[in-house]
Amino acid sequence: MTAATRIERDSMGEMKVPADALYGAQTQRAVQNFQISGPMPTRFIAALLKVKQAAARANVALGLLPAETGVAIERAGAELLAEPDFIRHFPVDVFQTGSGTSSNMNANEVLATLATRLTGTAVSANDHVNMGQSSNDSIPSALHISAALALHEELLPALRGLAAAIRAKSQSDGHHVKTGRTHLMDAMPVRLGQTLDGWAAQIEAQIAQLEGLQPRIQALAQGGTAVGTGINAHPDFAARFAKELSGLTGLPFTTAPDFFAAMGSQDAAVALSGALKGLAVSLMKIANDLRWMNSGPLAGLAEIELEALQPGSSIMPGKVNPVIPEAVAMAAAQVIGHDAAITIAGQSGNFELNVMLPLVAHNLLDSLVLLAKTSTLLGERAIATFTVNEAALNQALARNPILVTALNPVIGYLKAAEIAKAAYKQGRPVIDVAAEMTELSREQLQQLLDPAKLTHGGL
Repeated sequence: MTAATRIERDSMGEMKVPADALYGAQTQRAVQNFQISGPMPTRFIAALLKVKQAAARANVALGLLPAETGVAIERAGAELLAEPDFIRHFPVDVFQTGSGTSSNMNANEVLATLATRLTGTAVSANDHVNMGQSSNDSIPSALHISAALALHEELLPALRGLAAAIRAKSQSDGHHVKTGRTHLMDAMPVRLGQTLDGWAAQIEAQIAQLEGLQPRIQALAQGGTAVGTGINAHPDFAARFAKELSGLTGLPFTTAPDFFAAMGSQDAAVALSGALKGLAVSLMKIANDLRWMNSGPLAGLAEIELEALQPGSSIMPGKVNPVIPEAVAMAAAQVIGHDAAITIAGQSGNFELNVMLPLVAHNLLDSLVLLAKTSTLLGERAIATFTVNEAALNQALARNPILVTALNPVIGYLKAAEIAKAAYKQGRPVIDVAAEMTELSREQLQQLLDPAKLTHGGL
C-alpha cells in the first residue's frame, strides 16, 4: 500500500511529502538526497529550536515580526520540546550539506506548520521563522549552544562527582601502603592515597580547562547571517538574540566578537574537542590503573578488588572482569577518534563558512555525552566500591628489593644494587639480605626500610 502524500512547493518546484509530516519540500529533498547514517543529535535539534524561539522574541522586540506570529513560533517550539519523541519530525541525516542548511530548513518548516495551525494564518518558514537568520549563522550557533548546555548540565557535574568520589576514597582507604611501579616494574612504595589524589588532580585540572573554555563556546555567530556582514538582520538583532537566548536557557550567551571568525572557522569547537580528548586520556589512564591493580585474583597484582557486576566469561565459570574500566577505556578511545574527525572538519572553513558543521556538532555532542556518562559510572561503580587487598599489598612490599633505594645515602648505590640483585635471585625479603651484607643492625634496617616512612620522601 502506497503511503499517503501531499504536494509541497519550494523555489525548485513541487515535492511529494508524507501527508502527516510537519516538514515541507526542502526537508523532503534532503531526506531523499541523504540516506547515509541517521538524524542529527536530539540535543542539537533542541538547541536549534531554541535559536528559533530566541530569534522570534528578538524580532518581535525590534518591531520586525508581528507579536502574534512571534508568540506562535515560540509556542510551537515549546510544544515540540515537550514531546518525548520530537526528533521524529527532524529526519535529516548527519551527513548532509556541510552548512546544515537542510536541518535549518527542517526546523523552519516544522515550526511554520505548527505556528500556522496556532494562528490560523500563514506563517512562512523563510520570511518569519528564519527572519534575520541564515543557516550559516544559525547552525554554528546551535552547535555552540548544544555543546555549552551539555558541558554545563552534564559533563562538568559528572566530573565534579568523579573528583569527589576519588577524594573520598583517598580519605577512607588512602592510608594503605603499596608498591609503586614505573615501567610496570616494582619501584619505591607509595600510599594508595597518593595514587588516588593523583587521579583526582588529573580530573580537577581537566575541569579547570573545560571551565576556561565555557566563555568561548557560549559566544555565538548569530547575527552574522550569510557571510558575516549581518545582511538582512537588524543592527541590534545579535545582542537582543543573545539576551533572549540567555533567558530561555539560563546560561549567559554572548555575541561572538567577530562574525567572520565565528562562521568561517570552528576554532572554539576544535579547542573544546581537544580538551575532551585530554580528558579522555586522563580517564583511560585511571581506567587502566584500576585494571592493573585489580588483575588476578591469583596470578596478577590483586591489590584491589573491583565490585563484581556480572559473569566474565561464557566458558570459564567464576571469572569476573573489570567491566567498568573497560567500558570507560572504550569510550575514551571513541572520543579520541571523534577529535581527529573534528580536527579535520575544523580545517574545512573555506573563506566565509565552515562546511562540515553537522559532523562537528554530532561528534562533539557524542564526546560530551560519552565522557559525562562514563565519568559518573567510573566514580560510582568502580572508585567508590572497590576494596583493598591489604594482605597482597603487604606481601608485595616485603618482597620488593627496590626498598634498598632507601639505603643509598648510607651504603652507596653500588652496594645497594648488590643487595637488590641478591634479594631478587634468592627470592628473600631485602631486609634479611641487607642484614647479612651490611654492618647495619636489624633495628636500623627496620627504621630505614619502613615502607610507610618511605612514602614521605626525603632522607
